Amino acid sequence: MEGEPTAELVRAQLRRLRLNADLSQEEFGKLVHFSGSQVSAVELGQRPLDRFFLKRADEVLGTGGLLTSLLKLAERDGQPSWFRPWLEAERQAQQLRCYQPSLVPGLLQTENYARALIRCDDTISDEEVERRLAIRMDRQSIFVQPDPPKFVAVIEESVLRRADEAFRGLMIQQLDHLIDCAERPHISIHLIPIEVSVHVGLVGPFVLGRGSDGGWVGHLETQLGGVVVDKDEDLAILLSRWESVRSEALPRRQSVELMKEVMTSWS
Repeated sequence: MEGEPTAELVRAQLRRLRLNADLSQEEFGKLVHFSGSQVSAVELGQRPLDRFFLKRADEVLGTGGLLTSLLKLAERDGQPSWFRPWLEAERQAQQLRCYQPSLVPGLLQTENYARALIRCDDTISDEEVERRLAIRMDRQSIFVQPDPPKFVAVIEESVLRRADEAFRGLMIQQLDHLIDCAERPHISIHLIPIEVSVHVGLVGPFVLGRGSDGGWVGHLETQLGGVVVDKDEDLAILLSRWESVRSEALPRRQSVELMKEVMTSWS
């Protein structure tokens, strides 16, 4: 991400605002609880942009959240090219439909659950884990905007029961969050009970988004990345499969009751 133009803009704005405030790097560092050398490293691109640092910088410099907002843009610019079109579609969507056979959908994950999943990849650093986590959590901001999308998620019951003793507390927290989300008027969560052993959705997860123009776009995740689906014939297949998996799932209220039952079992 650090080579992206938006990241360079963040650093340039940080330096400009600091100089306008007539603060040296040492003076500014004391105010944001960093050393002067650390401030210099951030401004020169020798140290990764840090969300906590920029939040403190916004507070000290009175920017109204400018730097952290620019960081979010930089993080989006730093996403893989295959993911950017879907991020844009997700932000613009008026409706989202998601089927997940193996995980809690990213838009419904708690911070601890998401961090545990990201850490499964032992090839990335702790710093990269936190960067990816921040991006995933930021995506959930679509639910608190003035006109949030209608989000319908279908999840396998087995997803909520698959964990060992070490993750008991994490799963209780995640289930509590799902129940809270399901109570919101614009979010519906439906569980496919374990008794439904085979159906077409098990081939893999997918998401569908409908824009303001009424058109649909889809997204498929793979081990190597993801694919945006926009051809009419492919979308027709995904919409048909959505109807199939949705028909296998429990109604909204029954799903919430089942989530409560699963949470009790973890407790």
